[in-house]
Amino acid sequence: MAEQAMWYVVHTYSGYENKVAQNLETIVENRRLQDLIHEVKVPIEMVPEIKDGKEKMVERKLFPGYVLVKMVMTDESWYIVRNCRGVTGFVGPSSKPVPLTQAEVDALGVETTTEPTVDYEVGDNVEITAGPLEGFVGVVETIDMEQRKVHVKVSMFGRETPAELELHQVKPL
Repeated sequence: MAEQAMWYVVHTYSGYENKVAQNLETIVENRRLQDLIHEVKVPIEMVPEIKDGKEKMVERKLFPGYVLVKMVMTDESWYIVRNCRGVTGFVGPSSKPVPLTQAEVDALGVETTTEPTVDYEVGDNVEITAGPLEGFVGVVETIDMEQRKVHVKVSMFGRETPAELELHQVKPL
């Protein structure tokens, strides 16, 4: 019988959230456990931070010390996650981890699949608003919504230079 994958909350050492997520993804990949452990997430939000008089968007963890794992709970999957380096345990009574309810999953926004929207298209002139090429102007070559990337040709020092940027790093002119 195929059990349904549910979201579980895993407690980690503070500051190890991304490392735990990476380790779990590597274990899943190496041992081909995709059918047991479906997804690993460290929920983040983008917040403006002012540094040296400049405002820039930075990632902030919504739940420091926690990683969300969508998995089918079996003895094997429990053991793998529980014994991953940096994991201190599952959230819930020690004997049985408690999955998040659908309402909690919705409230946390872990399964949001909203498509990003952009207000520019291939051939448009755009200004780069972040990254090392900030302030440069370029022409949109391709837009990859799935990877959330935009390829721009930037004219620098008299030659065309290709650049791959995040969708939010450019704005139309």
